[in-house]
Amino acid sequence: MDQDTRIAVIGGGSWATANVKMLSDNREHKEIFWWMRNTDSIEHLRRYRHNPNYLSSVEIKVPAKHISSDLNAILAEANMVLLNVPAAFLKEVLAGVNPESFKGKKIISAIKGFVPEDNMIIGEFMHKMYNIPLSDIVVLSGPCHAEEVALEKLSYLTIASADPQLAARFAGLINTRYIKTNVSDDIYGTEYAAVLKNIYAVASGICNGVGYGDNFQSVLISNAIREILRFVDAVHPIDRDIKESAYLGDLLVTAYSQFSRNRMFGNMIGKGYTVKSAQLEMNMIAEGYYASNSLHQINKTYKVNMPICRAVYAILYEKHSPQIEMKLLADQLS
Repeated sequence: MDQDTRIAVIGGGSWATANVKMLSDNREHKEIFWWMRNTDSIEHLRRYRHNPNYLSSVEIKVPAKHISSDLNAILAEANMVLLNVPAAFLKEVLAGVNPESFKGKKIISAIKGFVPEDNMIIGEFMHKMYNIPLSDIVVLSGPCHAEEVALEKLSYLTIASADPQLAARFAGLINTRYIKTNVSDDIYGTEYAAVLKNIYAVASGICNGVGYGDNFQSVLISNAIREILRFVDAVHPIDRDIKESAYLGDLLVTAYSQFSRNRMFGNMIGKGYTVKSAQLEMNMIAEGYYASNSLHQINKTYKVNMPICRAVYAILYEKHSPQIEMKLLADQLS
């Protein structure tokens, strides 16, 4: 392992905090730098070594001087950059950063969403907007919830890159007694699947909210994995096993877990909340909401049959009745 590994974590939420914990608990030599926007949270972290807003039980081992709200200063220190802000805010966060700031750095995306308006997955966005070679991009995908990382419950992550050595190198930076890693070269499939599963988790929550039970949920999710396969095969047709953890496993945990914010959001929509009221009450970003619109736009090109995604879009963006849309959807599932 490179003895001069300097990694910057960009983001201050629960998954970013979990990533910092993994990197800190891993025994490989590295320096960790952490950027977040909230200066009050930074001051709290420096003084008390806990994130006051997310996973506050986790002890933070990053040196106080390495935590800052100055993004360019943090980037200047690092040769690896782990992006972990909500996809909807990525362009805003990077607004003051030019491509030169990323030159020669390896980019790891732990973001599970599309960049709105551009309708790109994160790796594609960074490649096109910041001139980062695809071989320098890594995708970090689940199945893994931040809350279970905080509890040090055994979890599995898939690390994907067009450069297998880079994927293995980053995997070596986060392996711990409670984190196991798999390496993949399917950067498009794993990233698209990681985004799409959030839409299906919203669908799962909506179904629960309107009163469907476990029997229907199992049919919904078995249809969802087939939708994912049809879509990723259309976008990036390579030989892949959709039953692997990065695809099916990530879908299952997001659709069923008590920690799934996307399922929670969908459940509230199914119970009659408006999108805005659900977002305000959760006080967390449900990536599936934004992903639904982007996927709808992207699929105008590919024209893949995706009835579940279409139903979620109709409910969230066309204000269709959840009860009626789920009833119509039920007739299309098998």
